Amino acid sequence: MSHFSSDDEALLQSMLRQLLQSVKEKITGAPSVECAEEILLHLEETDENFHNYEFVKYLREHISNILGSVIEEEIEKCTSTENQGEGSGYDTLVQHVTKKTRESKDYREMMHSLKNVMMVVVESLINKFEEDQMRYKEMQRKVKMEEHSSFYTDNCSDSDSSFNQSYTFMNQEQLHLLVENLDPAQPKEVRQEAMQTLCSAPPSDILNCENWANLRKHLAVALSDPDSTFSDKVLKFFAKTFSSSPLNMTRELYTSLAKYLELYFRSEDNYVPSIPMGIDMTNPDIIRLLKKIRLVNEYQREIPSFWIRHPEKYMEEIMESTLSFMTVKQESSHSVSPKPLNPIYFLALVDLKAVWFKKWMHAYYSRTVVLKLLEKKYKSLIIASAEHCTSYLEACESAVDLTGKLNSFSLSHNSTKQKNFYTGKELQYIYFVHSLSLLGRLLIYKQGRKLFPIQLKNRKDLLSVTDVVTLFTRLIYCSPNCSKTLTVHSGNYAPAGLVNDMLRILCDRKECATECLYTNSVIEALLQPIHSLLTETEVHLNCPETTLIHIADILARIAAVDDGLSLLLYGKENPSATESSRGAATIIQFTKKLLNEDISILSGSEMLPVLKGAFIFVCRQIYSTCEGLEVILPYHLHGSLAEAWKKTSLLSERIPTPVVGTDCFSSISQESQSFIVLEETLLDCLLHFAATPKGLLLLHRTGTVNECVSFMFNRFTKNLQVSGFEKFGYGVIVSQVAATGFGAVALQNSGFIKALITELWSVLECGRDDVRVTHPRSIPVDPIDRSCQKSFLGLINLLSYPAVYELIGDLEIANKPEYSLREVPTSILDIIDRLIIVNTEAKIHSLFNYEQSHIFGLRLLNVLCCDLDVLLLLESQFKLSEVFLDAQKENTVDVSETSRDFIIDGLSVERNHILVRINHIGGPTERILPPRTLHKGDDPYPWPMFSSYPLPSCYLAEFPRKSDARQDNDAIKLLSALNNPDKQLGWIENIQRQFCAIMENKANVISGATLADLIEKFVLHLSETPAECYFTTSKVEVDMDVEIKNLSSIQQLGIKMTISYGKRLNLLRESAEKDLSQVLINCEDFLKQQQAVVKTSLRSLQGGYSGYDWFASSAFLIMMGDKEKTLAFLHRFSLLLVSAYLWIPRLHSSIHLPNNTTESGIHPVYFCSAHYVEMLLKAELPLVSSAFRMSGFTSSQVCQQWLTQCFWNYMDWTEICHYIAICIVLGPDYQIYMCVSVFKHLQQEILQHAQTQDLQVFLKEEALHGFQVSDYFKYMESLALTYRPVLLKDMRSIRVQNT
Repeated sequence: MSHFSSDDEALLQSMLRQLLQSVKEKITGAPSVECAEEILLHLEETDENFHNYEFVKYLREHISNILGSVIEEEIEKCTSTENQGEGSGYDTLVQHVTKKTRESKDYREMMHSLKNVMMVVVESLINKFEEDQMRYKEMQRKVKMEEHSSFYTDNCSDSDSSFNQSYTFMNQEQLHLLVENLDPAQPKEVRQEAMQTLCSAPPSDILNCENWANLRKHLAVALSDPDSTFSDKVLKFFAKTFSSSPLNMTRELYTSLAKYLELYFRSEDNYVPSIPMGIDMTNPDIIRLLKKIRLVNEYQREIPSFWIRHPEKYMEEIMESTLSFMTVKQESSHSVSPKPLNPIYFLALVDLKAVWFKKWMHAYYSRTVVLKLLEKKYKSLIIASAEHCTSYLEACESAVDLTGKLNSFSLSHNSTKQKNFYTGKELQYIYFVHSLSLLGRLLIYKQGRKLFPIQLKNRKDLLSVTDVVTLFTRLIYCSPNCSKTLTVHSGNYAPAGLVNDMLRILCDRKECATECLYTNSVIEALLQPIHSLLTETEVHLNCPETTLIHIADILARIAAVDDGLSLLLYGKENPSATESSRGAATIIQFTKKLLNEDISILSGSEMLPVLKGAFIFVCRQIYSTCEGLEVILPYHLHGSLAEAWKKTSLLSERIPTPVVGTDCFSSISQESQSFIVLEETLLDCLLHFAATPKGLLLLHRTGTVNECVSFMFNRFTKNLQVSGFEKFGYGVIVSQVAATGFGAVALQNSGFIKALITELWSVLECGRDDVRVTHPRSIPVDPIDRSCQKSFLGLINLLSYPAVYELIGDLEIANKPEYSLREVPTSILDIIDRLIIVNTEAKIHSLFNYEQSHIFGLRLLNVLCCDLDVLLLLESQFKLSEVFLDAQKENTVDVSETSRDFIIDGLSVERNHILVRINHIGGPTERILPPRTLHKGDDPYPWPMFSSYPLPSCYLAEFPRKSDARQDNDAIKLLSALNNPDKQLGWIENIQRQFCAIMENKANVISGATLADLIEKFVLHLSETPAECYFTTSKVEVDMDVEIKNLSSIQQLGIKMTISYGKRLNLLRESAEKDLSQVLINCEDFLKQQQAVVKTSLRSLQGGYSGYDWFASSAFLIMMGDKEKTLAFLHRFSLLLVSAYLWIPRLHSSIHLPNNTTESGIHPVYFCSAHYVEMLLKAELPLVSSAFRMSGFTSSQVCQQWLTQCFWNYMDWTEICHYIAICIVLGPDYQIYMCVSVFKHLQQEILQHAQTQDLQVFLKEEALHGFQVSDYFKYMESLALTYRPVLLKDMRSIRVQNT
């Protein structure tokens, strides 16, 4: 290129021009010069024809000629270096050659010469371009053209794309001339030509010119030009600039436009219609004004995406200019004439729901500035909106005519025709919607709510946040509404729908809902039409069904949150209100009237089924909690729902089945479909009574348990959400239902258990079918693989003792000689046969993953055996100990001729743990359970294994021998007071005070003989006091020498366990086994006299109590094996209320309970004690309550297990004695406080295990380490002070429950 001729220059110019023409579209589409440069730099990546351009070919050839030899030389050097074994230090050969080439002298000279040549070529191109432009301008002057813009067909100034014309780059002299030509003093033709040039110039050049201040003034004047074509060009320039320039450039343009509009509305000379006049959309002045406001609004809505990248002052300028323009009012000298419309009306026309304000309030960065400006300078905008909403409400309330209908003046948005005229009423409604949206958005945010209260005109009191929400609420039922139709139109702008949407948003934000909605005044406003309908007073609702559905939706959202539910149940500002006047009571009474169709205004309505479903759902939110259920009990809502379901199901059965090939909607009416939906809603809401223990009892009384459980299973199989407010599925309900015998049977009949086991088997044995096996599955390192964890927890939730007894009681396992590989278990008995008792070669060979599957079964068994009744049942039916001892014996290897060693593997370790657990009773310090993990080192498992009894001594904790130490003075005083009681008024309270003092300070003295004397004497005196005797029984002659009958195998095993435990505690003598047998036989005979005959298919109600009597055994140990004292104590104890809760067999099929309670088989410990434990947990330990809910497990199920076996295996004997003592002396409600105290003690562990998703396993397997009754005694007393009146009253009502 050193010999660069004119021909070479022309050739390069043509090649460069060809390249630029080919990429013209890409360059002209760039928003700025910088972007155009980026496009050219990355052209090779984006243009597939890049290498076909002549200019590119020319460059490639030129580079090859100059640098080709250099590149080849470097390649040879690299090749020789590699052959000598020297590394180049670079990753690739290409990198090395490229680096060396760019560092060469030839490369530098080539780049220098190429740069000089291209500068000459480009300069020549620019000169030719300017000459072409001058010629073009001359042609334009000669040829007069009438431009007609096709960019505004939709009357929007910013509807045109600003990138469909080429840019004309201008220097400062040209820009200076352009500004002069736009001066208003210039002729029209000159200004129009200048405006045309301005529109084709890059906005960045215009905004950065030296005369920008003058140009901005000229543009503002041009906006008012009477020639619409000219002013449209100005708007086009604004629109193009807004869309293609950064905020630091567009803010000045926007503020000038906002200032122009502000001055426009201030001036009396401009045409602005008044409200009575309405707005004619065909008026040219209105069209031009709306174009400008539309452009302003579009900028408002788009700019929040960008302003965080720029200084805050830019954002403040934009906001202030906007708010200043929106709050302007024309100062008219004619006070009598109608005032012209404010700018906010026009803004509402183009942005009905105030989307601009929503976007400005979204981010904290901008929200802070907006709220500061509103508070300091522009509060009038809020006041005007509030005043307009208030005026609208008053107009609605005064619009009721004699027929009770509202005169509608809302907008109809269902028409597709373009609207050309807006009346004054329509404008008022448009502004109302805008104001409603603006105020609603303010209420969402804390700083926005701080702008209230505000002072309105013609109103003495300040308008608070609560007043605003109450106003909104009244709008739901006082404003025009949609027509009576089931079809919901998406374009409906009915006030009730708008307000409902806003209140939904407030409900979904906790802090916001607490401040805005959770007040008595708002609840009263919501319930006002319901009160009116209940009391049959005159009520005017334009569309009562839709209005009530909206109200029900908001009430359901309020009731779904604890604070809101508490407000509905108990009130807030007026806690002394009667129960019948509180929100929850009103809702329940109204729902019952709806179900009975006892509301005249709604009779015959097509929407009645939908309305029923809406209010039933509100009630469901209430009664699915323990505290809510207590409130609805007097109203017998469960009975009404059951009757309504039966009636609705009969109606839905009459609906004809749709015929294939026909439109189902033509054969089935809309009303019939509504009945089908209502039937499902009723069944779903009945099911949710099972969310609490007492609710489950009510559900059983309706006789719909099987239908409800089947409905739940159908939804479960379809993976349907429980409800819009429930996030954790049906786990809690399944756990509650499975805690009862009839619930377990219903789950089995529905197919739920079969589905659960089938899913488990597919994961455990088959693996997932939908996973392509590209890599073999890794061998699980956890005993329970993560894929099986869900099924494992599901089985644990399911298998409480009542469920296990109903599902497998008196049944035998198959023990087949051969199992097919395709034979899938379908029941709990099959799981025991195939996964737990794997004692034959056939069972082993039937498992694909023998070790993993058997360990799963052993882990499941380990959890089940923590329930002592389940352990006795399984041991008595399947001889678990023998099976596992035999398995351990077989799992050995010969070491010498006389000795064998156990093989230590996963299965032997699991079996060893289970064998110790099931044959060794004791609390956390009374027994030692071997771990189920191996240690590193030479001795991975130091614990001895065994294949026959007795257990190795290392698993037996040592107990001190009984000491005959002198009794404590306070204990002596207490016992002397009991020996010689002065049975005057208050003697019981005196005994209780002394007992509490001892428990608080030296609880250890309440043990041994002192404990036995204490409870024996106290029960004796209570049984002699008629007021304290809750049960009445005939005197029973105790036969101390009763012949020992054939005790059941469960009782025999239980007796052996008790005697073994008592001997290790040094409490029993050698003949104790016979004495305990006689005690249990006497108790069984005594209790049988008070049992009713129940006609039921439940196994557990066929005869006597199916479990073991752990309380009688505890009493026997406390009395140190004295059968006479034990029996005398138990007979007297059976008269007291506390016996109903401590002595579980006492009320089995009892005549003292209502028939419907006896038939359910649910014990008061479950539907009363465990129910209130759940309620107190929610109030006292909300984190623990939430952990249970998230885990899909219930505290009531684990409490039922603890209390049934008197905390055996969970507490040491001393703590069990203290538990029994405080319940007897202080009252049965202390049983509830005891459980709450245990959960308080375990709180951190519960939260931790809820996270690791093994809460059920932890609570069932682990003893209560470190828990001492005395440590939590004061806490129990504080609970008693708060809850005793309610709890004790309900615990006393089990005989005559009015549920």
